[in-house]
Amino acid sequence: MSFMVLTGTGTGVGKTVVTAAVAALALSKRRSVAVLKPAQTGLEPGEPGDVDEVTRLAGPDVTTWELARFPDPLAPATAARRAGIMPVTPKQAAAAAVELSRGHDLVLVEGAGGLLVRMDDQGGTLADVAWSAAAPVLIVANAGLGTLNETALTAEALRRRGIECAGVVVGSWPADPDLAARCNLDDIPAAADAPLVGAVPAGAGALTRPKFLAMAIRSLGPSLGGEFDASGFAAEHAA
Repeated sequence: MSFMVLTGTGTGVGKTVVTAAVAALALSKRRSVAVLKPAQTGLEPGEPGDVDEVTRLAGPDVTTWELARFPDPLAPATAARRAGIMPVTPKQAAAAAVELSRGHDLVLVEGAGGLLVRMDDQGGTLADVAWSAAAPVLIVANAGLGTLNETALTAEALRRRGIECAGVVVGSWPADPDLAARCNLDDIPAAADAPLVGAVPAGAGALTRPKFLAMAIRSLGPSLGGEFDASGFAAEHAA
């Protein structure tokens, strides 16, 4: 595939680290990779953002492009309005992804927050970007209690729009998972009607680049270029 959109079931679920892991795996297979961040919120100009984190973890060979930045840590449409800056529309984001695809084997589009967070005041969302680019969407989810509902809602929104779900990755798998997290390994695929294709360990963003790549190989499934075995992982953590 030439495009993939990554969305979280909410904020703080590990989406940027998963994006970096997918990019690192593709780069390790000598594929050219670009990461597009349509809207970065909550940072001032000059502060390192999500695309900088991807470069730090995946390596300097990844092309990154941040279309707009808004200082308030809010939904992009709200943050843009408060800053008095024009928002990034889904049409603009999809056009940027197409432009990047002309020189790259894989373009990853990382959203801000969840799938239906508003990008502009006309109600455009990351789902519209995925639909316009005919891109599958990878869902990055929490490990613990509440994730089944969040994951099911995100997956249902994709199905209603005719958008392919590329699977679910647990974005921050705890070192000491509780009962809910361990049970969710079996229940997430049913909630999403899509496979569990990875579980990235908590704290992976602090790894050095070589160790990060080794982690990505272990923690993401074959469809993403890694060796993660969902059945074996679930059996290892059986409740």
